[in-house]
Amino acid sequence: LNNIFKGDKVIWMVFFFLCMISIVEVYSASSELTYKKGNYLSPIIYHCAILAAGLFVMVITLNIKCKYFKLFTPFLLFLALTTLIIVFLTGHSTNGAQRWISVFGMQFQPSEIAKGAMILAEAQILSAMQTDNGADKRAFKYILIVAGFMVLPIAVENLSTAVLLCMVIIMMMIIGRVPKLQIGKLMGIIMIMVALVFAIIMIFGTDKSKETPKTNLEEQVAQNKKSSTIEKIFHRADTWKSRINKFMSDKEVAPEDYDLDKDAQVAHSNIAIASSNIVGKGPGNSVERDFLSQAFSDFIYAIIIEEMGIEGAIIVAFLYVVLLFRTGRIANRCENNFPAFLAMGLALMLVTQAIFNMLVAVGLAPVTGQPLPLVSKGGTSTIINCAYIGVILSISRSSVKREDEKEISDDSQTEVKRNSQICE
Repeated sequence: LNNIFKGDKVIWMVFFFLCMISIVEVYSASSELTYKKGNYLSPIIYHCAILAAGLFVMVITLNIKCKYFKLFTPFLLFLALTTLIIVFLTGHSTNGAQRWISVFGMQFQPSEIAKGAMILAEAQILSAMQTDNGADKRAFKYILIVAGFMVLPIAVENLSTAVLLCMVIIMMMIIGRVPKLQIGKLMGIIMIMVALVFAIIMIFGTDKSKETPKTNLEEQVAQNKKSSTIEKIFHRADTWKSRINKFMSDKEVAPEDYDLDKDAQVAHSNIAIASSNIVGKGPGNSVERDFLSQAFSDFIYAIIIEEMGIEGAIIVAFLYVVLLFRTGRIANRCENNFPAFLAMGLALMLVTQAIFNMLVAVGLAPVTGQPLPLVSKGGTSTIINCAYIGVILSISRSSVKREDEKEISDDSQTEVKRNSQICE
């Protein structure tokens, strides 16, 4: 077992507990899939198979030496950019967003590959351009160039993923000691761009939840009036505007006036949390799983709270905190900058996404399509997240080896000094 489960044991334990929680909660929350397929074991068997495939990929990844990850950077960047272009042109649409590519019957999101490629490239740039006074000023320019090719295509179809990736990129810049003046200027530009995008969404978007139903002819005329260029670039503006309006609205709605059809996800998520009664209903006893869309994916944290109570919610959040702090300790032991930056970047990406998913579930952030890493039911995204954990474990192996070698070297030097003193 030691030959298989190599690397940091704490990371392994976090991964194990998240997988166990995932199996229990996905099995409980998959009633919708069970109804559609007519087989209550089919969804969980598929999910366990995906986790097993992820474990296999993770074991392979952790056995790759850290220095070889640099070689993957150009290939991953090329693959990510190519697939992002393909998904923009011919991708499969889900809930109005073209995010998927189908290969041999399997669907995957190119944005998952792009996130890993971006972090890998940024870690390499920051490590290669480190000086005694921090990162070279040119590193900032190179990171922005790569980010432009990765983030902009993602933002068109998946704005929340692009925002989270930008946050991780900036946090890595801070860790990589990029000059504060450059980061400050970047933050100013980002604020202006956010204001511009917000204005465009509110101008060109249509909050369909506030519209009166139209006839087919009226709908056809309205669609023809839209500019084709605007429609291609901002075809998600309607969805974004609806979510922003819902999140920013402070109007209190009486229970009898609440529209469960238009606000079903938020409503049933709130009901699931409120009905937990702090201690929870127990595993498998959720009621809202039968009414909450994507209960096994985007809103699985609400089901965890309903079944496991506040204690279960705290435990899940605590596991991600442990993952981040343990990765920080591993990065601190690294002698070279590249593995340290890479490990922290991957951990920040996983934990930031997890935090955002939990904020959405409890109503502290607008609704997005971000799953809970390693817990939500997923396909290739789960496998890719397992590969990221494998990279962190690979880095932990090399850092422990070097630490052991350093201890042996220090012990040998101490022994030599002691022998020389005895001889004297």
